Amino acid sequence: MISALRSGDMQTIIITIGVYLMIIFLITPIHETAHAWAAKKLGDDTASLQGRISLNPFVHMDPIGTAAIVLFGFGWGKPVPINPLRFKGDMRKGVALTAAAGPLSNLIVAVLGMIIYKFCWYGYVAGHSSTLYWLYLILSLFTSVNIGLAVFNMIPIPPLDGQKVLSYFTSKKFDQFVYRNQMVLTLCLFALLSTPVLGIVRSLVFTGLDKLTFFVDIIAKAVFHLS
Repeated sequence: MISALRSGDMQTIIITIGVYLMIIFLITPIHETAHAWAAKKLGDDTASLQGRISLNPFVHMDPIGTAAIVLFGFGWGKPVPINPLRFKGDMRKGVALTAAAGPLSNLIVAVLGMIIYKFCWYGYVAGHSSTLYWLYLILSLFTSVNIGLAVFNMIPIPPLDGQKVLSYFTSKKFDQFVYRNQMVLTLCLFALLSTPVLGIVRSLVFTGLDKLTFFVDIIAKAVFHLS
């Protein structure tokens, strides 16, 4: 949002606002529901009993996390409660899988967004439809923000998902070190948000997904009779 405002371009600002509203009211609920659903599948129905398997955005909103999405394009929803003691089998594995479900849902949505926006782009090139061009712009930014959310949430700093995934591979002693220094690590997280690092990683992932969905380009060109 900050970069959009700096651009001074009204079209960019309107599209950015629209996409961020989609993220807050649609994608954040999907992300948090994925956590709750994964936990339930692994044996812990704590979040399910609290109504967190829901696409109602107000069930999942975190004020600071929502503000971060609007300002930086990176953010979080209200943490999904889990009881690791209720997981079937390996408790640490259950925590890691539940944590990974959220960012994975963002990547899945990003791929779907990329597939649709590619069709919109080739349709625009073939027919020069302004509607398809607008859809292309909205969905390309929508895809980028979803990738950004996945990247951000996989940072291995509590309370983000990445730390819970990392804890499956680390020792309890390391976990204790992390939680003892959580305040310092949180400050490092906010410092990281002010750097271009996450944007660079997001661009790399975006490029990777673009190459992985090369088949969409082939199909779309055939559909719209483009060489």
